[in-house]
Amino acid sequence: MSATPAANEPDETPDVDDTVEDDGAPAPRSRLRRAVAGLAVLVALALVATVTFGVVTVRKPLPDHAETQQLAGLSAEVTVERDAQGVPQVYASTSEDLFAAQGYLHAQDRFFEMDYRRHVTAGRLAELVGDVPAAIEADQVVRTLGWRRVAEEEWNLVSPETRSYLQAYARGVNAYLADRAPDDLAVEYTVLGTRVDVADPAPWDPVDSLAWLKAMAWDMRGNYDDELGRALAYSTLEDVELVEELYPGFSDGGNTPILRKRDVNQTVRAAGSADTDATTTGTALGTASVDDAVQATADVLAAVPVLVGRGDGAGSNSWVVSGEHTESGSPILANDPHMALGAPGVWYQVGLHCEQVDDSCPFDVAGFSFSGFPGVVIGHNADLAWGLTNMGADVTDFFVERVRGDTWLRDAEAEEWADLELRTETIRVNGADPIELEVRSTDHGPVLSSVMDVGAVVDSPTEAGTDFGEYAVSLAWTALEPGRTADAVFAMATAADAQDIQAAAELFEVPAMNIVFATTDGHIGYQAPGKIPVRGVVSGPVASDGTWPRPGWDPRYDWQGYVDPEDMPRALDPEDGFVVAANQAVLPGGTGPYLTRDWDHGFRSERVRTLLTEQIAAGRPFTVEDMENFQSDDWSPFAAVLVPVLLDVEVEDAYDRAGQEILAGWDYRTETDSAAAAYFNAVWRNLLSTTFWDDLPEGAQPTGGSRWLVVISDMLERPEDPFWDDRSTLNVVETRDEVLTRALTSARRDLTVEMSKEPTDWNWGSLHQLALQHPVLGGDDVPALVRDYVNPDPVPMPGGTSVVNATGWDASSGSFAVTTGPAMRMVVDLGDLDASTWVTVTGTSGHPASSHYDDQLPVWAAGESFAWPFSREAVGAAAEDTTTLTP
Repeated sequence: MSATPAANEPDETPDVDDTVEDDGAPAPRSRLRRAVAGLAVLVALALVATVTFGVVTVRKPLPDHAETQQLAGLSAEVTVERDAQGVPQVYASTSEDLFAAQGYLHAQDRFFEMDYRRHVTAGRLAELVGDVPAAIEADQVVRTLGWRRVAEEEWNLVSPETRSYLQAYARGVNAYLADRAPDDLAVEYTVLGTRVDVADPAPWDPVDSLAWLKAMAWDMRGNYDDELGRALAYSTLEDVELVEELYPGFSDGGNTPILRKRDVNQTVRAAGSADTDATTTGTALGTASVDDAVQATADVLAAVPVLVGRGDGAGSNSWVVSGEHTESGSPILANDPHMALGAPGVWYQVGLHCEQVDDSCPFDVAGFSFSGFPGVVIGHNADLAWGLTNMGADVTDFFVERVRGDTWLRDAEAEEWADLELRTETIRVNGADPIELEVRSTDHGPVLSSVMDVGAVVDSPTEAGTDFGEYAVSLAWTALEPGRTADAVFAMATAADAQDIQAAAELFEVPAMNIVFATTDGHIGYQAPGKIPVRGVVSGPVASDGTWPRPGWDPRYDWQGYVDPEDMPRALDPEDGFVVAANQAVLPGGTGPYLTRDWDHGFRSERVRTLLTEQIAAGRPFTVEDMENFQSDDWSPFAAVLVPVLLDVEVEDAYDRAGQEILAGWDYRTETDSAAAAYFNAVWRNLLSTTFWDDLPEGAQPTGGSRWLVVISDMLERPEDPFWDDRSTLNVVETRDEVLTRALTSARRDLTVEMSKEPTDWNWGSLHQLALQHPVLGGDDVPALVRDYVNPDPVPMPGGTSVVNATGWDASSGSFAVTTGPAMRMVVDLGDLDASTWVTVTGTSGHPASSHYDDQLPVWAAGESFAWPFSREAVGAAAEDTTTLTP
């Protein structure tokens, strides 16, 4: 049984050397020092007001892991076994008891995170945190999108079984909330209470869980950024061909798609587009009024908090290898989703086991869950393991609309105007007056460009004497229609074979994800799910395939329906003996349904394929340890492409050449102590800014992802490409070699300032660090010592963008700080499930005072993992705490 702080702790400050946390284990010294310092400042600032016997403490919300606890509404006792990392494995007699217990545990360990998420997804963040401009802006956008409204519609669409699971989960959450004041639930409420009124949290509603799925879908929504990026780039380049040069197709990268044509085990019909023989007036891109509307739309949507991940780094690696190539003789599956990284991490590990697995209680599953939603999103059961990566399918389209008063132009040719759908949303602000927001929608979706009074709905020109009103931008998105993704979560958890996965995929409408899977009886496979729009093929100034904003006044650009689920690519036991899905194209060009043109360019997937094929050729069977080593691979494809070119550039000054020389002999690995990795990434950052910042507006500047490597690689073959020229230097035309030289010399001087004038003193880890941040208390507007308390210490990291160990950074920001990365890693051995491994970026707890708040971080950062017990015997052997939940 764990040592749990009593309600009446002694009136003394914990000693740094002997304090124990909620599980009885000594806490790391750095966290204890920060905790003591944090307590001092919290006392001084009156930020924590929970006082017992005169001591201000942040430990009051820590959960009790007592041997017996009551959970009202259970039909029978439930057993919870927790291991050394505090990961719970739950055993119950019914599905409803299982999910009630999961709700109780999520609330126990992560309730503030859950409450924060439901406020964001309902557009009610300002009700929680008060008169904070960023919160109000987020609420305005989310209310306009209507996530919560769609979730409410989904409640009546999901199956009765799913509704019963969501209700049971809510009962468990509310059982934990009962009779607990806010400061008993989380220290965040106590801190917020110094600024705003903190009421008792509202009971958890099952729809709160459904709304969370909208946030997941939003951050994984495909080519949304590229579509806006093209329009923004056109606003300055005014040349479609130049814009398209910045958006090369996947085949230009020379890498391998997920499936070969020979692997697809069904007749794939061409789908996803409907031909029309027509011309169009286009979207009026390039006019100042449309450019303003597009820019404002980008600004508005940037206000939505990143809850899962966004941008080039929000991808994932997954692969599965057949048993013919493994030591165990059974398949091995690996998955590491790349997401936004914060404290606490987005994933919560859990095992959910029916005492007797049958039709009435079918769950025997373990893996990674989202606090706020029942079940397991990624993991394995007794028969099958599955992993998910973002497919990146194009499920959003921006429509440039013409709006006049409360009407919009539906059909310019017929001069047909239709009424806008109008509704008023009231945004309540804790401690301030409410804000009225008028939401307007066309048939395409909500109008976004006028949210937050940004002045983006602007006068449009009058054509042929007709008053066309103003330009605005609306958004069509598959997730704004109610769907059954919640059903898919439970269907995946009970799947046993490829047919079950295909059936679950049909329900998994948003986000569009790649599914790789393996079974204990030896099969491996791939399945593409998702709700994919069918678009008309319309001739015009830009492509009509969803890569550019579309004219809302031409009905030929409207969606024509959705791809038939039978046409979605799938494969079983492919010839190669493995499947690698890492956000690259699913199929070779022109095969199967239209999904998108804006894939990741596949440098991570190609590196994994290389590692796999080399080991297969060597005849050495794969182990779980091999797969963990592959997940931590930090070889840079960017360096492999560019370093030979950079070494050929003539740098005259010896001082500047000292940086270039450090690249000679580099093996392209990006370890934290690598001087070459530090210098190369500085060159890459400066090369992008020098080449493109004079051409592109803010918002379209290079972030440094795989697309930009293809762009630069292509431009290296064209020394006089117009992008090499710096527009800001009058009467001078720069060429490739001048720009490469400038990038090399400026990087040398940058690192001299940032680290040392001696290149041998440089190291990548000093620049490339992961600084996890609490979503509410971790920002610059919070006192530094409070931030230090809730934000774990920064960690130097290897890897980088498009590296298998994908610790992404944003080149447009000027910083090398890690922005995205593997939020978890798992490796599943289908021959011995107890030999599997897993790890998350932080830990199971959302309480900063808990030892499980960030106890997995050092292991994760080192590329290591923990044992993942699954059988009842292995779980029992690993258990350090056992709790019985009683009715």
